[in-house]
Amino acid sequence: MKSAYELAMERLSKSDPSTSRPLTAKQRARLADIDKVFQAKVAERDIFLKQRLEQAYASQKAEEVDKIKKEISSERARLDEEREAEKERVRSGGT
Repeated sequence: MKSAYELAMERLSKSDPSTSRPLTAKQRARLADIDKVFQAKVAERDIFLKQRLEQAYASQKAEEVDKIKKEISSERARLDEEREAEKERVRSGGT
């Protein structure tokens, strides 16, 4: 007996034909490359912003600390969105 979740997922996959199309080896390789590139971008931004955060802690600037923490969070979210958009282009057949 299938759960409601499994039934919903079956209906969803039937209504969206692009989800049932398998990825080519080239697409899978491109998706892996995209992940690597964006992991590097996230790491680069983290290093830069965490250095600024440490400086703000050292100088005891509470407002600056909060601002940098928010910036770290928003940068990660922005990069995640960019990565997913790029991956969706690859999945839909674009380059």
